[in-house]
Amino acid sequence: MLFQPWVKLSSMSKPSSWPLPPNSARYVVPRSLLDRLHQHPLSCELYPLGMGHYVQALGHAMERESHDDYLLIYCIAGRGSLTVGPRHGYLKGGQLLLLPRGLAHAYAADDEDPWTIYWVHFDGSMALNFFTNLPLEPDYPVIEVGQNAKLIADFENLLQVRQSGYQLRPFLHAANQLRQILSYLALLRSSESRRSGFDLELIHSYMQAHIHESLELETLAIQVNLSKFHFAKRYKELTGTSAINHFINLKIEHACQLLDIGNQSINEIGYALGYEDAYYFSRIFKKVMGISPSQYRNLRLGSWPKTPH
Repeated sequence: MLFQPWVKLSSMSKPSSWPLPPNSARYVVPRSLLDRLHQHPLSCELYPLGMGHYVQALGHAMERESHDDYLLIYCIAGRGSLTVGPRHGYLKGGQLLLLPRGLAHAYAADDEDPWTIYWVHFDGSMALNFFTNLPLEPDYPVIEVGQNAKLIADFENLLQVRQSGYQLRPFLHAANQLRQILSYLALLRSSESRRSGFDLELIHSYMQAHIHESLELETLAIQVNLSKFHFAKRYKELTGTSAINHFINLKIEHACQLLDIGNQSINEIGYALGYEDAYYFSRIFKKVMGISPSQYRNLRLGSWPKTPH
């Protein structure tokens, strides 16, 4: 069993003292199970400390000067006040808050339109990596995700662990359900980007429409009315890669399709994708795929060049 002594085992930050009504749920993982999740190789990187579902949570409020773990709150209806550091605002239906360790905060359900939320406290050696994988402002980590049926279903599945009788295997499943939730949120970047005025779908559609050409960064920046510098910075923040790298990957994906279904020569395929130099096309292809275009085509024919051991 893998043990990671450099990761401090934490208990869940103090939960609210809000009295739980019959239609809501709150669950704190027992300490004995946290020890096992912290050490188990299938959960040590990311595991839940506690979770819940509060429905029209009138009177629900919390203030923490020091936050010991990570907290994800998904508001599906209503709203609540939110203070993160020096910033004040509201968390409304369709918005999601992901608080990192150590960030002071306070929140409270609105008196007139109290929020309905799903929440989960979590930790693990990879918790920070999942946090940084999302398009969040470090000082005010709120994003728009809308009324997402998949997210709601995933949270409901996560809450099924309450009926496990404290057995380890259901909690290992819950740990990986949490990993799925956080990784799925990264796929919702484009929705957030459209609301912020940076339309990734528009940019990617433009790339697809010009897959047979060469594109400059300036040309892509013009599509969203930004300077080259601000476009490159914003694109990298939202995707974790550069726009040109993504465009190259789209080209190579298309090249693979042509190699799979057609009989065009490699030179012809490269030229059709805007590469006049066949050698350069093959070099780019190998850099992305790890094999040359001819080796890739051989896969379709059921052959593969043997390499010495």
